[in-house]
Amino acid sequence: MRKGTIFEIGHEGCCSEHLPALAMPEEEILASIPADRRRASEPDIPEVPELELARHLNRLAIMNHHVEKDVYPLGSCTMKYNPKLHEKLSVLPLFARLHPLLPSSITQGALRMLAGLEEALMAITGMDAFTLQPAAGAHGEFTGLHVVGAYFEKKGEERRKVILPDSAHGTNPASVARLGFRPVEVKSDERGETDLERLAQLVDGSTAALMLTLPNTLGLFESRLPRIVEIVHGAGAQIYMDGANLNALMGVVRPGDAGVDVMHTNLHKTFSTPHGGGGPGAGPVGVKEHLRPFLPVPRIRREGDHFVWSHDYPDTIGPVHSYHGNFGVLLRAYAYIRHLGAKGLREATLHAILNANYLRRKVEHAYPVPYDRVGMHEFVASASVFRDKGVHAMDVGKRLLDFGFYAPTISFPLIVKEALMIEPTETESRDALDRFAEALLEIAREIEEDPERVRTAPHTAPIRRVNESLASRRPRLRWEDPDDGGAAARD
Repeated sequence: MRKGTIFEIGHEGCCSEHLPALAMPEEEILASIPADRRRASEPDIPEVPELELARHLNRLAIMNHHVEKDVYPLGSCTMKYNPKLHEKLSVLPLFARLHPLLPSSITQGALRMLAGLEEALMAITGMDAFTLQPAAGAHGEFTGLHVVGAYFEKKGEERRKVILPDSAHGTNPASVARLGFRPVEVKSDERGETDLERLAQLVDGSTAALMLTLPNTLGLFESRLPRIVEIVHGAGAQIYMDGANLNALMGVVRPGDAGVDVMHTNLHKTFSTPHGGGGPGAGPVGVKEHLRPFLPVPRIRREGDHFVWSHDYPDTIGPVHSYHGNFGVLLRAYAYIRHLGAKGLREATLHAILNANYLRRKVEHAYPVPYDRVGMHEFVASASVFRDKGVHAMDVGKRLLDFGFYAPTISFPLIVKEALMIEPTETESRDALDRFAEALLEIAREIEEDPERVRTAPHTAPIRRVNESLASRRPRLRWEDPDDGGAAARD
């Protein structure tokens, strides 16, 4: 039975108000607020008994899928379980109430933590310096490419071309265009890697960078990375690494040692911040020594036993975030790295790789994997074998919801038809992977026997299929009162 929205379950007179008594007369409070800033009418707040309010919020929480509910195999997003201890640390009052304008003389602990995080990221990636300012992966792309642009401007070189593989993350070409660079695509070869012959033809004196996702969105490592670096550096261009998939590399490969000049990493994916709802995030950017002068300011500088903020970098691209970045996300990442240590980070990566390849082997006879190689933390299968039944990747994803799982990323990367991009992550047990594999195989059997059941899924979700294109372009994010003809929304 459908339960109403909080506006529909409320009744006048059953308020669960628990506001504290006023500390001063109401008239005095109102007198302190300018007349043009006061409400003209009472706020339209639903009146709901406390118990009904608690039940309502619990219903909403259960309706949402999350990793503590069951497997969340969203390819390329690393939706893994994060220890609650790190959440607890991030809300400790001395951290949560820390104001960014406090002088460094009384924030040495916080500065020491941030400096420690920069050092840890340098150790993990092999880069020479980091900025913690960028607020997300795409923001990191913007910052890193901006640094590359400043570097060539300082050298007096006009380079506007950035080459991207056709398996790149979708934000890559957007970041390139946003900074005024010209994106140029290089095709993948039959192995799902960058086509070296074509790359060599594209790279020239006008190339600023190759923007390489590593591992790529097919879940594959570029096995000929040294040759790629040789081609790009040979033309004086930079290797930009989209490090969103660092969950497959930490403790195993250091991009800085492999020739990468600049990279970002998504702390909210690899290092312990829950995400998937739009934030918060953090996309720190690491660079090799020759790009260090161009990093954003302010930067943390050590003076003896003390840490201070410094703006004394004349070639900087300037700040890219208010104050010092998303502090809570940075704190969680630092806690995660210190908690696991070097050995634990490596084990996490190895388990992520093992889980992805175990799951791939369990389902690939029903869902072919076009690039049939041992992969990294994720793999891309195809649902194109079901086209003769009128079933698409979208239908498989929707049907998975009926089995209690979240859907994988579908129709991406674009170079795989009817793509199902699946990333199980290292935190799933073998039993969980077996249950998820069995659900996929059961759906494949259903497609043979009753494809309509899959085409019309989900059957048990609170909301059936919606027009996703319309919902994306014209989102209705507030409840609309039917008594007002559905036109008026409550504030």
